[in-house]
Amino acid sequence: MNTKTMEGLIGARTNMNLMDVPIRVYKEARLKNDLATMKRSMDYAGQFSAKAWEYEEKADEGMKEEAKEEREKAKEKAKKELEEAIEKRREERKAEAEEQTVKTEETKESGSDVEAETEMEPVKTEVPDKKPVFYSSTGNTETFEEQCLGTNVSASV
Repeated sequence: MNTKTMEGLIGARTNMNLMDVPIRVYKEARLKNDLATMKRSMDYAGQFSAKAWEYEEKADEGMKEEAKEEREKAKEKAKKELEEAIEKRREERKAEAEEQTVKTEETKESGSDVEAETEMEPVKTEVPDKKPVFYSSTGNTETFEEQCLGTNVSASV
């Protein structure tokens, strides 16, 4: 916790507690109808209240500073983690590249036997020549031409 925050919270709490005494004196003076004492006690209570508000502002400033520091720390931490992740990925890529070069060199040394084993013939696929088929409400199949012959379409505007 920030020192400004602590000082502000403690000062506000203390001044609020100190304000209880003049309020009690005011109540006693009111029962006795002593206007001078009532006025003096309210002045003291007002002063304590004003100090409490000042300390509250100080506590708010301290909390804002603390929040700002926390945000900066979080940004730095995130940046550091990102840099570590990037560095780790670079090392992984470098290891993969070295591994690939070792495999390539082994393949070249072993000869063409490996190449013959890994070679595959392309697969030939034929697409059947089918026309679209429509199903009637009875479940019979009809071609597109049959469907269009019996249909009358009218459009009016």
